[in-house]
Amino acid sequence: MGMQPCKPVPREPTRRRFVGAAGAAALAFAGCSSGVDRVLRNISYDPTRALFQEVNTQFAARWLAAGNPPLRLEQSHGGSGKQARAVLDGLDADVVTLALAYDIDAIAQRSTLLPKDWQKRLPNNSCPYTSRVVFLVRRGNPKAIRDWEDLARPGVAVITPNPKTSGGARWNHLAAWGAVWRATGSESEARRYLQLVYQNVPVLDSGARGATTTFVQRRMGDVLITWESEAHLALKEFAADGLEAVMPLRTILAEPPVALVDAVAARRGNSAAAQAYVEFLYTPEAQQVIASHGFRTALPPDPADSHTGTPSWLRIDDDFGGWAAAHAKHFAEGAIFDQIYAFGS
Repeated sequence: MGMQPCKPVPREPTRRRFVGAAGAAALAFAGCSSGVDRVLRNISYDPTRALFQEVNTQFAARWLAAGNPPLRLEQSHGGSGKQARAVLDGLDADVVTLALAYDIDAIAQRSTLLPKDWQKRLPNNSCPYTSRVVFLVRRGNPKAIRDWEDLARPGVAVITPNPKTSGGARWNHLAAWGAVWRATGSESEARRYLQLVYQNVPVLDSGARGATTTFVQRRMGDVLITWESEAHLALKEFAADGLEAVMPLRTILAEPPVALVDAVAARRGNSAAAQAYVEFLYTPEAQQVIASHGFRTALPPDPADSHTGTPSWLRIDDDFGGWAAAHAKHFAEGAIFDQIYAFGS
């Protein structure tokens, strides 16, 4: 009798869905189990757990229906930078689906696990989905938070993760910097603004999911800076808490990429399955799942916005010179984030 496609991992009760750093280890490898030896492992970042549970179920069914042997899929989640370092330290990853290209570049540059031109191998710069940075606020928006300048006001508690460990936090940081820099034309104004914002941050969680937990379940802060997809999930799972999403007038298009880790997949006998997996993410079937989880599909961003008119988009390549330049300027040791955070403390 043929092996049945793997089924989704049972959902935890609603208020346990968002887990912080302490719970991340317990959920390090969650996936669908078919009772077979062949395992395909996806190393991912914080907010994609539910997305890939559903994607994995659909891919496993398609893989089996095509006449391939049964395949078990595992997923690991954490801060994007931490996940990249774990792969470099030996964590087996057939596929990586991280929050920013810089983290996959780091794997390619510091090892022989995948080629340095990995981003050219799949459509849309190897980004099968995108998101954008938005705000999540309390019911009725009591602090009247409408745009970036409101986050620097005294008395506004801002929740965002740590850019040293979280890819989502780096997108947040660059969105805030870019909004002020584009509006004023002044890097000194952008720096002064971010100093005020980080002074309003009571805690820097290591990852995006931890920051969501802090805001939603621990009820800290007046505003959470987050991806649209994470806001979508929070609004759905915690509707009774009366959260509201706010779209700033200028935001950044977050472009999280995916990549086959050639050397690991080959050693584990998973090259064909891993290649099929990353290609599956671009299929209409997977794109529908991606959209249902609040991500934007691999199509160009819609210039019209359903919340507050037409946002002005910042892009990592166009506005920051790419991730290598952005990292060196903002997130390397002693760079702008370190200077600002030390000043604010």
